[in-house]
Formats: sequence, structure tokens, C-alpha cells
Amino acid sequence: MANTTVRGAQAIHGQNPQFLVETVIRNRIYESSYWKEHCFALTAESLIDKAIELKCIGGVYGNQKPTEFLCLLLKLLQIQPEKEILLEYLQADEFKYLRALAVMYIRMTFRSVEVYDILEPLLKDYRKLRYRGMNGYTLTFMDEFVDNLLIEERVCDIILPRLTKRDVLEDNGEIGPRKSRLLDAMEGKSEHGSDRSRSTSRNRSRSRSRSASDSRESERSPSRGRTLSRGSRSASPAGSGYVSRTPSRSASGSRSPYRSRSRSISPDRANGAASPYRSRSRSISPDRMEAESTSAS
Repeated sequence: MANTTVRGAQAIHGQNPQFLVETVIRNRIYESSYWKEHCFALTAESLIDKAIELKCIGGVYGNQKPTEFLCLLLKLLQIQPEKEILLEYLQADEFKYLRALAVMYIRMTFRSVEVYDILEPLLKDYRKLRYRGMNGYTLTFMDEFVDNLLIEERVCDIILPRLTKRDVLEDNGEIGPRKSRLLDAMEGKSEHGSDRSRSTSRNRSRSRSRSASDSRESERSPSRGRTLSRGSRSASPAGSGYVSRTPSRSASGSRSPYRSRSRSISPDRANGAASPYRSRSRSISPDRMEAESTSAS
């Protein structure tokens, strides 16, 4: 019959693979027109064309009508394709609904360790998906759909098999710690920041060494100038090694730089020459007194 499982199929979780879908929903799928018209005699290869034509994911809608996504999922459980074929489904990045169908099948049939190893890398897929449910169409994302498969018990109106918790598998040594993209990004930033700090510290040390060398050269340069100026000056007439730093003048024909602050009388004034000095007091000279007396007489 068309609704029987393929011969040689292995039992999944100790039962027929088709029994992973509830009896009520499974009977609804058998009675649907899409199952009868499009899912008859499908193989693992021809099922790809039907999965590419999918427009949404979901469970049942309206009056308990199954979606096309559920019909193809039941067909996968019926034909039970090989693991390599399912991994090829996941590698088809351009067909997101084919990937969603393969993800759902892997979650229902594979062991817990394989589920974590295969599905966790798909959490970086942020493409949009349309979900059809009892309330109509809603928008979801591929990473959200995969995360629900890992943590929820019921997805697309299908009760999922029990999944061993990840921390238990880590304690038993069956799986390694989860690789977080955020942690990798933070480590990359920290390494980049450490490289920057190293480069800045190197630049600072170089600038400090340069400034120290410049200051040393500036300290040495005036001392060299002083020695050169001392060597260029002429020695004293006495022949001593001491050189005066004050500029000296020759004794012959040169004036003394010392000026007396007291008003001394020049020799001309002492000889009776007219002095240019004018007294501020109103005093009468002897010459004027004689002239006035002669004029009065």
C-alpha cells in the first residue's frame, strides 16, 4: 500500500518511523489531497523538487488540515533516506525550506549527540521563514526554528522525541563544549585590542627614548658652545690660563666704563668758563650787581 513504510527501514526510537507523527494528524495527512496527488511514489531525489516548491512551514491549519510541509515530512519518515542524503539537503543554502524539512527530520530521528552536532551550526542562519498555523501566517527565522527544535517539546504540532540535555552529554564526555560565535568575536576583539595596546606601548617607549636622547643632546650642546667660546677668546696679557668672561677694553685710547654719579667740576669750569648750569633759585650774579649799580649812578 502507499501508506506503508519502505521495506528494510530501521526502527526509530524502538518503533515504526511513521508512528512518530500522532495518529490523528497522520490520518489527516493520508486523507489530504496533496498527499494523494503529489506524494505518491516519491523518492529521496524527486522529493527535492517538491520541497523547493514549499512556501511555508507549519503543522495544521483551518479545520485540522495538514500543511504541505507535514506531508513531505511524513513521506521522509516513510522512505527513510540515508544520512548522506540528508546532509546534502542541509548543504543546499539556496533552498531554505528544503533545509528546514531536513532539520525537522534529523531532530525526530537522529541521536541526541548527532542532533547537537548537526543543528547547532545552523543557528547562524538568519533567513526568514513563513509559518502557517491555526491563526494564519506568521514570520519566523531559521535560527529561531532550529532553537525551538532543540529546546521545545512540540514544534509544528508534532510531539518531538526526548532529547538529552546538553550539559548531561558534556558531563559524560560524549560531546564537547558549545562553540559560541559571540565568544569567538569577543576573543577576536580582545586579541585585536591586545595587539593595539602592544603597538601603542611600543610607540610610547620609542617616543620616550627619542625625547630622552633629544634632551641629552640639548644638554650637551650648550656645554660644547661654552667650551668653544672659551677657547676662541684671547688670553690675558699676563699669560695666565684664566680668561675673564667680561669683555675687557684696551688701556690705550679707551675710556673708562666707570661713571661717577656725583656731579664733578670739569677743568674748564674751574678756569672760569661759563657754566651751562642754571640755578633754579633767583640769585643775582656779582656782574649784574655791578652793572645795575653803574646804571643807577
